[in-house]
Amino acid sequence: MASNLGDKFSTLHEIVRAARNNLAPGPWDYLMGGAETETTLKRNRLALDSIAFRPRVLRDVSKIDTTSTLFGRPVRLPLMLAPIGSIETFADGGGATAARASEEFGVPQMLSSVCSPGLEAVAAAANNFRIFQLYVRGDDAWVDDWVKRAVDGGYAAFCLTVDTATYSRRERDLARRFVKPWRTRAGGFEFQAGLSWDHVKRFKDTHSIPLVLKGIATAEDATLAVEHGVEGVYVSNHGGRQLDHGRGAIEVLPEVVRTVGGRATVLVDGGFMRGTDVVKALALGAQSVGIGRLACCGLAAAGQAGLVRVLELLEDEIRIAMGLLGVDRLAALDPSHLHPATPVGPARATSAFPLLDEEGY
Repeated sequence: MASNLGDKFSTLHEIVRAARNNLAPGPWDYLMGGAETETTLKRNRLALDSIAFRPRVLRDVSKIDTTSTLFGRPVRLPLMLAPIGSIETFADGGGATAARASEEFGVPQMLSSVCSPGLEAVAAAANNFRIFQLYVRGDDAWVDDWVKRAVDGGYAAFCLTVDTATYSRRERDLARRFVKPWRTRAGGFEFQAGLSWDHVKRFKDTHSIPLVLKGIATAEDATLAVEHGVEGVYVSNHGGRQLDHGRGAIEVLPEVVRTVGGRATVLVDGGFMRGTDVVKALALGAQSVGIGRLACCGLAAAGQAGLVRVLELLEDEIRIAMGLLGVDRLAALDPSHLHPATPVGPARATSAFPLLDEEGY
């Protein structure tokens, strides 16, 4: 099905503008902000903007295939709806609304454990490809219960976020006195702080559902992940919202891909806002790219249809980039299509949309 929003939103920047107009300052800053100086957030964009393309010509690109697979399942695009805490802040229905968009368009959803309406209600809302992400707030039995619920709910894989041993200082939220809904009822942070590779080993020894570790930022930890039998290595710096002064996500990606060496699925998120961003990650070896802020912009702009429209526009941008690179299928993308470059402008969360603040657009 199509979003039927083609006339209203012909570009991504129109969707981002609509989201900004629809959101109060607190939720908008929560969506677009990062930790402390927001250096990691800016480096996510800077790293993407520091890669140029090397297009090949006179290749037959009359038919371009943008479909892919993830954990053996077919997907319409090599994209995933990244897990977003308090997603209900951006659209009525929260995770359930995102699930319906996921099913309608045909990309996976990774559901955060800290959003509404919860694991079972989201599973009941759509027959989509879904993965469950957990922040650990309890002991082993507590984790085992979440795994059972995820399996019973038809989730195809289980994800542990591993880059939140302590909660960061997100100064936009602090300055706005903005408190996310889940923070008012959260506890058990000591269990996340105590998470270790022993817990990963126990998970793999106990459960058969594929395991993803989200928040891998070095080759060393990628090595440990595959040595522990982890099926998914998720390169992420939490969108620049956790450790300040970290590296851009796509800057980390090549060393992780080399280290994993095909022994696990590599996923990535962090600043991805355009189809060209996605193509760069695929050329560097990622199997799927997570979109978080952009997905929320779609939800805030027009709910389920707005998120589907985001995916439609990304699909168009990916197809155009592939055609102009001389590539007719995703498997043909590789680092030979990329070249280091000097960024052309300052980096911020919305710098991928230069028309956002210009008059007349």
